[in-house]
Amino acid sequence: MPAQTETTPVINIAVLKARPGQRVALAAALIELVAPTRDEQGCLDYTLFELADEPGTFYMRESFADQGAFQVHIATPHFKAFQRRFDELLGAPLRLIGLRKLA
Repeated sequence: MPAQTETTPVINIAVLKARPGQRVALAAALIELVAPTRDEQGCLDYTLFELADEPGTFYMRESFADQGAFQVHIATPHFKAFQRRFDELLGAPLRLIGLRKLA
């Protein structure tokens, strides 16, 4: 299996669970991230999902060209603004699941 390097694409699933009563606000905040993130150099994919059988649990599938592009993403003003709202919006810590494409 190939090892992760600094030039390997970074592929994650971010799992975000809404705080009770914050489902709509979290969905809106996540939707606001999509367009500016897709415009970032090095962003390959940024797609938001909500679990059909668990409303209020969102999955963000994200792919970046490399670790540097991912680091730029988490330092952008739009992501930092969202990050400042974690305590307000999230009922559990954001879970970032790293993936490695096999086929």
